[in-house]
Amino acid sequence: MRKKINYSKIALVVFITALIWVWADLAQDENLPDRPAVVVVDQTANPELWVSLDKLPSRDIRMTLSGPHSATVEFSRKLKEGERFEFDFDAAQQMMDKPASYTLTVPSFLQKNKQIRQLGLKVMSCRPETISVDVARLVKKTLTVRCVDEKANPVRGAAVEPGQVSMFVPENWSGERLQAFVALTPGEIKQATSSPVEKKPYVELAPGYIRNAPVTVKVTTPERQQLADYVVTKVTPKYSLSANLQGKFRVDVLNLDAVMSPIAISATAEAKWAYENLAYQVRLEIDDGDAKSTEPQRKALIYNFPEEYVRRDEIRLNQQPVTAQFKLVPLSSSEPAGTD
Repeated sequence: MRKKINYSKIALVVFITALIWVWADLAQDENLPDRPAVVVVDQTANPELWVSLDKLPSRDIRMTLSGPHSATVEFSRKLKEGERFEFDFDAAQQMMDKPASYTLTVPSFLQKNKQIRQLGLKVMSCRPETISVDVARLVKKTLTVRCVDEKANPVRGAAVEPGQVSMFVPENWSGERLQAFVALTPGEIKQATSSPVEKKPYVELAPGYIRNAPVTVKVTTPERQQLADYVVTKVTPKYSLSANLQGKFRVDVLNLDAVMSPIAISATAEAKWAYENLAYQVRLEIDDGDAKSTEPQRKALIYNFPEEYVRRDEIRLNQQPVTAQFKLVPLSSSEPAGTD
């Protein structure tokens, strides 16, 4: 007679086996190599507070974690997928929301983090172990909005609407310090000539510590001036030797007529006038490596266009750059260098 299969016993065995494997996985913690992470001040938590971590808005750390195999695998998978582990720091949650200086114990702060707890990981160690937390009170003030480019230079003729915003800033800010800035890329400056560009103004509370306004402003820039073609006939060259070569060599330019030949440019009338009235219009840069050869050398000239007009695309070269041909001649002790 065929034996009857007891499915309930089989299910019980499978269940117990699974429990044993789960218990074994939980019982054998694995240590992960130390990993980079960053603690970031949550600036939206309370705009009236200026919170810094070691004087900065964020602090890079390294942490060593431990946990069950499944948890460490999940953690590694998240990192491989490009997830960056950022830990938001809310001063109020840490009972550090009164103006003062505090010390944050990093391991205990991380262990309470929701991400770490959900993965079932333990924080074994951190570098650094503590972070200095400084909290200052800010007050709301009205700031004038200025438009600048990526290098923080004013964008001439830019119009900002509205021209003022209210932001929380240090109480001692007054006068010209009460300014917020909206920075435009070259592409945005060009776009703003035909349609407004919307961006949030910002203030820099301290070097590297940027605080954005809660509202956006609209920026328009004047249409780019039409460029005309000109020829600059008075050309003065400058030969710039590196510090190591000065007083040791003089520059002998072999095609001086070409170096001092008229320069074709496209520019506004103002930019052309500014360029013509500079001390020199072209520059030949001589580096240490140029002194290694006694043979004639070739190097393209640098056109000394005024940076202000280059930035606004109001001057450009309208010909092929001239290539200077030159030799470096060693100086005797009594011979003057005759170069810049």
